[in-house]
Amino acid sequence: MQLNRLVNFHKTLGDPTRIRILSLLAKGPLHGQAIAGKLGLKAPTITHHMTKLRDTGIVYPRKDKNTIYYYIDEKKFRSYSEALPTMLYQPDYDKEDNSVKTQAVINNFLAPDGTLKHLPSQRKKKIIILKHLINGLERGKKYPEKEINEYIKKFHPDFATIRREFIINHFMYRENNIYELNPEEMWATID
Repeated sequence: MQLNRLVNFHKTLGDPTRIRILSLLAKGPLHGQAIAGKLGLKAPTITHHMTKLRDTGIVYPRKDKNTIYYYIDEKKFRSYSEALPTMLYQPDYDKEDNSVKTQAVINNFLAPDGTLKHLPSQRKKKIIILKHLINGLERGKKYPEKEINEYIKKFHPDFATIRREFIINHFMYRENNIYELNPEEMWATID
């Protein structure tokens, strides 16, 4: 949901008269004169508040002959009401969702024996796979190129391409054919 719509919804509900109008409409549709009579207000005041409620989309009018009745759009009202808690607690959902997606990518590109079927071409998926492959290496340990090649061969015969991807995506640092893991803060991300 767009943030400005959510803000407008909460601003609109920030008036006690509008909340009282909504509580009346929750019991059923009413026309402006009936609302004014029940709340002890004048018709122009009700018109002002109804315009605000209609602008947010939570109230809509229906004409019956010469009389306009107002209804609550329950679906929109619930959507706006539930949007803020959903937005506030979304990071927890994202973490769960991301771990499920990550596992799905790993399952799609790795055979049951743990070997890599092929390196994904899509960057996000490639980063997920590279992170998975690099997990078996020790931090702080220096690896000769031959040892890195043997490690990668356990997953895929094209060790040169995967080794190059480790360097390009900052998972590893290479100097004089000696490889070492970079700190995780340097690793490429999928954001």
